[in-house]
Amino acid sequence: MIRQIIRIDEDLCNGCGLCVDACHEAAIGIINGKAKLLRDDYCDGLGNCLPVCPTGAITFEEREALPFNEEEVKKNMMKQKEKESKQEEIQKAPVAMHSCPGSRMMKLNQNASQNTREQEKVSEEGKTSMLGQWPVQIQLVPPNAPYFNQADLLIAADCTAYAYRDVHSFMKNKITLIGCPKLDDVDYSVKLTQILTLNEIKSITILRMEVPCCGGIVNAVKTAFTKSGKMIPWRVITIGTDGTIIEDL
Repeated sequence: MIRQIIRIDEDLCNGCGLCVDACHEAAIGIINGKAKLLRDDYCDGLGNCLPVCPTGAITFEEREALPFNEEEVKKNMMKQKEKESKQEEIQKAPVAMHSCPGSRMMKLNQNASQNTREQEKVSEEGKTSMLGQWPVQIQLVPPNAPYFNQADLLIAADCTAYAYRDVHSFMKNKITLIGCPKLDDVDYSVKLTQILTLNEIKSITILRMEVPCCGGIVNAVKTAFTKSGKMIPWRVITIGTDGTIIEDL
């Protein structure tokens, strides 16, 4: 049938994910850093997503499309809720004392006064780490870890450590979290929301690559801001595949 349905211009889409939250039918998802209409029959054609798009990437069009299927939408939303519930249960579960040693919580470089000029010089030569805690994977950190309180966070895409030579300059005096939104089958916004809700975070720096899939980390932080009800100072630094900083917002 010919009906009104949304159209998403990928060239204009910046992967912010605001349309995902605005869509009541869960018809839109972020795939490889871009908003996508998941299925025609999920879209009711009312366009709640249009006014929230900051780039004007979403418009209406009249075309051949499956009719809106409310029953399929309900099934899809139930699946999404079940998935989110399982993720929350996993992330809320306490770390057992007999768990993998690689997941054991530790605070590193506890004595800030030890960061003398001499040590900083050594750091520039690549001999001293600026890592402030363990673990670093977003999926592994406990959201109520004491090192989060009054912390400045660095949330970095895995690849940035290999693309940017002096990545430790961003890590200094920060709690570092890393992840890959393309390879990790988890919604980072759940853990980040818990961290923001349970702690007084001072600032967030996002270190991402220029590739579209890295937009997932930025979107997760934005979602965490919305769900936690907190808005704190934040910046996004984009690293090019050639290892240069191409954007600092």
